[in-house]
Amino acid sequence: MTVLVTGGAGFIGSALVRALVGDGERVVTIDKLTYAGNLDNLAAVLACAKHTFIRADICDRMAIAAALREYRPRIVYHLAAESHVDRTIDTPSACIETNIVGTAVLLETALDYWRSLDAAGRDEFRFLQVSTDEVYGELGAEGQFTPESRYRPSSPY
Repeated sequence: MTVLVTGGAGFIGSALVRALVGDGERVVTIDKLTYAGNLDNLAAVLACAKHTFIRADICDRMAIAAALREYRPRIVYHLAAESHVDRTIDTPSACIETNIVGTAVLLETALDYWRSLDAAGRDEFRFLQVSTDEVYGELGAEGQFTPESRYRPSSPY
């Protein structure tokens, strides 16, 4: 079966893609190749028969729907995002477009795709949202959070 990874040419996404391909998975990578995406990160798998790269924006509903229809993934790993906090401050509309609108497009197209599956396919399908610690800021002097940490806007708990 196939796995689809958005933001797969980024630092974390490419590590996931390389690991999945290394484990024998058929992987479709979707990336817009902005400041965070680099095809060099995928050099080890670009020519691999189990890997397909699609240059597309997650806000492009038609491109995402076409990829879902054509490759029929059982899992979508969503890693595409404007993740650098400084950039989200300098260009908030790009952050809103990618992180909010793009995620909504992915969720809606994934739901449409899920509805097209038979019962077994629906039971197996997963949509996994992945984020980085950078969304939360720095860890601070202690260097870690625990479930006992008092909740703050920068706490992942």
